Formats: sequence, C-alpha cells, structure tokens
Amino acid sequence: MSERRRARLRLEISREAARLFWKQGVAGTSGDQIAAAVGLSTRTIWRHFRSKEACAEPIVMQGVVTLLSLLHSWPRNSSLEDHLAAELVRLRHETPPVDLADEMLAMKMIRLADTEPALRTAWLMACDETEQQLRVIIGDRLGRPAGDLEVRLHAAATAAVVRVLDEQIGVAFLAGAGADAGAGTTEPSDVQAAARQFAQAIRTATGGAVGGPTA
Repeated sequence: MSERRRARLRLEISREAARLFWKQGVAGTSGDQIAAAVGLSTRTIWRHFRSKEACAEPIVMQGVVTLLSLLHSWPRNSSLEDHLAAELVRLRHETPPVDLADEMLAMKMIRLADTEPALRTAWLMACDETEQQLRVIIGDRLGRPAGDLEVRLHAAATAAVVRVLDEQIGVAFLAGAGADAGAGTTEPSDVQAAARQFAQAIRTATGGAVGGPTA
C-alpha cells in the first residue's frame, strides 16, 4: 500500500471513529463498531492504529492543518494579521486545505478531549506536530536553524497559542448554531477578528518576534 493510500485510509477510519466517539462516547465504542462503520475487518483497523482511541489522531490533526498551511505560505513582506485575514477570506470562496466536515469532527474531538484522557493524548500529539512544523516556519522567517534555542522557544509559545485558541474557538462554535452551519456562513468581519486574535496572541507570546513582516 502506498503512503498516500495508507494516509487516506487512516483518515477515513478516523472520520468514522470520531463520529462514533461523539455520538456514543469512547467507552461505548468498540473496535468492531469502527471497523463495521468503515466496511473493514477489525484486524485491518489494528494494523493501522494501536488502539481505538488512537483512531482519532488523524482527524484531530485536521484541526490545525489549515492554519499550518497558511503559515507555510506567509510572505516575508506581510504581517501575520494581513496574511491570515486575506487568506481566510480567500478560502471562503475556494477549496480549503481541510473539508468543513473534517474541521467539525476535529472540533468535536478537541472538545471531547476535555473529559477523555486518551483523546487528550491525540490532541496533544497533534499540537506537538504543530510545534515541529512551526520550528521550520519561524526559523526560516528569522534566518535561523529550526533547532536554534530561540526558534524552539518561539515555536513552543506559538504552538501553545494555537492549542488554547483552537480549544476556545471549538467550545464556542459547538455551543452555538455554528456546529450546524454551512461553509459559507462566516462573515468577513468574523474572519478579520479571528485573524487578529491569532496574530496578536502570537505576537504577545513571542515578545513581538513573530508576527511582523521580515522584508
């Protein structure tokens, strides 16, 4: 099986596992049920995941994929506020890196992680992957190696911002009507506010080192 096909299959399993976890709880969901929902054998599920809780990991990672893709494409001559605002508006009219349904499932798993330690582990693993990628992004902007101590500290601080704000946004979104909203319901003012919130929090967490143009 190619790596790409394997990743697609893992994500499909993760989607079904997340739907079951949200509907009937982690304890109330078995590996057999996940396998049946995907149309695979239980043995196949265990070839791809070490436990039923680990099945949530790919969909949880989807919760940060869009933001990471935007940070990777951040031009040197643009502030983070301007870049995020422009790109988030653009994504309202184009195919985003992550499907809205996957974003919703990711939010649900992040929310469920508050009371499910095993899902909390999946979320924290996604946050760790985010930090690893942020080292590369921030190191490139600062002209320093990804392993540089200051770069690592800024990446850790930025990853913490992403974690806290994603958790807060998920709670607020799922508590309101947004959980059943369509892809085109976000107003430009909401996008601008979200961009400012992320950018200002990252600036604060990194002491102003990350957020401004570098060219």
